[in-house]
Amino acid sequence: MSKRINADDAARLVRSGDTVASVGVIGWITPDALLRGVADRFRRDSEPRDLTFYFPCGTGDSIDIRGMDHVALEGLMRRIISGSYVNPLHPTKRTRPELMRLIRENRIEAYSWPIGASMQWLREVARKGPGLMTEIGLGTYADPRQQGGKFTSLAKQDLIELIEFRGKPYLFYPTFPLNVGFIRASSADSSGNLSYEDETLISSNVALALAVKASGGIVIAQVRQEVPRYSRPAHHVRIPGSLVDHYVVEPEQMSGTDIRSDRAYLGGSAPDLRSLPKLPLGPDKVIARRASREVRPGRTCIFGFGASSDVPLVMAEAGLFDDGKIDDYQFTTEHGPFGGIVMSGWQFSANIGPEALLDGVQQLDFIDGGNCPFAALAFAQFDREGNVNVSRFGSSNPGAGGFIDIAQNAKDLVFTGTFTTAGLNVGIGSGGLQVVKEGSVRKFVDRVEQITYPVRKGVVERGQTALVVTERAVFRVTPEGLVLTEVAKGIDVRRDILDQMAFAPHRIADPLPFMEPSLFAASPETAEVTAAQKITGSV
Repeated sequence: MSKRINADDAARLVRSGDTVASVGVIGWITPDALLRGVADRFRRDSEPRDLTFYFPCGTGDSIDIRGMDHVALEGLMRRIISGSYVNPLHPTKRTRPELMRLIRENRIEAYSWPIGASMQWLREVARKGPGLMTEIGLGTYADPRQQGGKFTSLAKQDLIELIEFRGKPYLFYPTFPLNVGFIRASSADSSGNLSYEDETLISSNVALALAVKASGGIVIAQVRQEVPRYSRPAHHVRIPGSLVDHYVVEPEQMSGTDIRSDRAYLGGSAPDLRSLPKLPLGPDKVIARRASREVRPGRTCIFGFGASSDVPLVMAEAGLFDDGKIDDYQFTTEHGPFGGIVMSGWQFSANIGPEALLDGVQQLDFIDGGNCPFAALAFAQFDREGNVNVSRFGSSNPGAGGFIDIAQNAKDLVFTGTFTTAGLNVGIGSGGLQVVKEGSVRKFVDRVEQITYPVRKGVVERGQTALVVTERAVFRVTPEGLVLTEVAKGIDVRRDILDQMAFAPHRIADPLPFMEPSLFAASPETAEVTAAQKITGSV
């Protein structure tokens, strides 16, 4: 008997009060039709109600592949636990996610866990363990001594505990059952065997299905097509039918945001460097170029969302990967692709021309094991105590994503971002930069709104190195505090740097070198500078 049903039938299997688990990565592998079906049923029948949603990662782009935004309805959603939230303002459609409004207005119980914990926790549910014990997140907003991962005042239950084991502190995430699981794949046969031949990522789909079945729950898959049984090699089937109760065929499902299908994301051939997008000359490009000077061949380098993910693109544009040199580099993200070129923006998480792919749980094991010695990550706030914040600031609450796992386990860190934000306008040229209009929001603050990672503590206790790279200045994080080490030509140190900070750097290098003039060049030919070249000039 076939396990195929339609989206309406799938929605009717969700009962009021259930805990529903689902996963996508922005637009990638998001079971959008299933989540939309639950929302449509609620609008029509006022059922199901008071659901808890468990998303290991930000699912959907909130615009065309709405994902978790479909179910962001008061009455339908009572509680949400997520490794990250889809937060960025869409560059053309200029809309904010509805889920952000519910959290900002304290309409639901909202929690944010590090992605590593949110994915590895599924493994504990799957084996019917008591919970996940980890050092990841100690001293951050996930620590009960701070916010305990709570994002709204309605979130009163302590879902994360601080425990001591053999004289050391740990964070403990107790397990609870998952009643329904929504997952996505490329193809299903009548028995529910799922393959991923057209999917760029796998994420935690396997772990989620295992966790739901161990809870006695129902697993429903969304696929693009149905295929005959026995038509695929066994190693193509990542989830066996014994873990799948039903599947829904959605022929029009998108591969990812703005992408119906693109084989370049699936590997099997070297990336076409000539077809890669090129960043316009602006602050983000300057920052990415400067951060790229820290990238070394022969190391696994991991990149986070934001300006940091632009680094491989500017390296490609500068010709650093020509003549087969790309083989000297190994790039990845927290979502599992290895090799090729990390993409930015709404295509972040995936690589063009990947050579290998781990699923989400295995990838976080890889990261937590210290296998990504170099990491480039964005920052939203940095404070006088050496703490960085990307998880909650102003009206935004994107959560940490993989930031905490990556930052805590890398050896060398680069944090990237503009010096100020909200209205910043700069002029770039003549080997430097001038501030035309300063941003209205400072990013170097007296105290971060939330600690996503205590950078200076990592430098002191773990021996990490850390740089903060902006469009106008570069800082090194030392045990004593920030040291200003480089400044852009055309920048007034007092007016454009010190007066825009809520605290003074521990020290200013003397002499203070200029940032490389090539960072501000219009063409990649003049921008290309090898890591061995020295900066000349000073202010």
